[in-house]
Amino acid sequence: MRNSVAGLTVRAPAKINLHLGVGAVREDGMHPLLTVYHAVGLYDDLSAIPAPDWRVGVDVEDYIDPAAVPLDGDNIVDRAATLLAAHHGVARSGDLQVTKAIPVAGGMAGGSADAAAALVALDRLWRLETSDEDLLALAARLGSDVPFALVGGTAVGTGRGEIVTPVADHGTWWWVVVLSPEGLSTPEVYRHFDRLFPDAPATPPAAGELLAALDSGDPHRLAATLHNDLQAPALDLRPDLARRIATGEAEGALRGLVSGSGPTCVFLCESGDHAREVAGALLAGSEPPVVLVANGPVAGAHVVTHG
Repeated sequence: MRNSVAGLTVRAPAKINLHLGVGAVREDGMHPLLTVYHAVGLYDDLSAIPAPDWRVGVDVEDYIDPAAVPLDGDNIVDRAATLLAAHHGVARSGDLQVTKAIPVAGGMAGGSADAAAALVALDRLWRLETSDEDLLALAARLGSDVPFALVGGTAVGTGRGEIVTPVADHGTWWWVVVLSPEGLSTPEVYRHFDRLFPDAPATPPAAGELLAALDSGDPHRLAATLHNDLQAPALDLRPDLARRIATGEAEGALRGLVSGSGPTCVFLCESGDHAREVAGALLAGSEPPVVLVANGPVAGAHVVTHG
């Protein structure tokens, strides 16, 4: 292995799906997707330093259950490291620490962010100089959302979501992010989609109107075009999320939406001040949830410290 660097920290963002179009399940059990990914300013950090062996540790924010983060040697950071090491024919080594602020099983691709951060951090720690094309190919093997976690910004995802194309986004969009203490299984949400929509078209719905709204920079126009085909099955499985969306919109949010397969709900607001007002109103409820404010688009996985 080439000489390693002293250590570094990589930051990777959460994502929300501004548009999530789902086609009918294929014979291989997968669903074709057309999605518009949007990276927001809620991050996981991964720090890596040289070590003769391999270790992954995790710290979490107080709203995340540490037991929900697997540390059995087969989590997504381990898998990312194994893939990258095998690609270059090197041994896996290093002492890694993940600091999580993205909710687990929340529909915001926190695991994918960690995988992307691991690929970037270890590529530099091990001085591999992997091409962008190869990093994206490795990312796609780890999960549908991992390539976008590398790219960041706002982008269209096709295939299973792993084919990522950046798009014009001339807005700064402000979101209230409302977490749920109880996760929601992505496979179960897809299965319920199939039950609810047995005649779903083979081709997922297009996102042309939403892309035009992004190009305009108008939050009201964007609110009117937000779309998630997984929202109906998620709300059917979790009626409390429908009540949460109704509450957020009643408090002034332009639009509420389930993030991905849920259960996190996101609310588009007019500005940062408006988002903080809506967040404050939600926190003042009789059973206040965990509420965060984030803006987007932000950069994909990137080095924030290097030493």
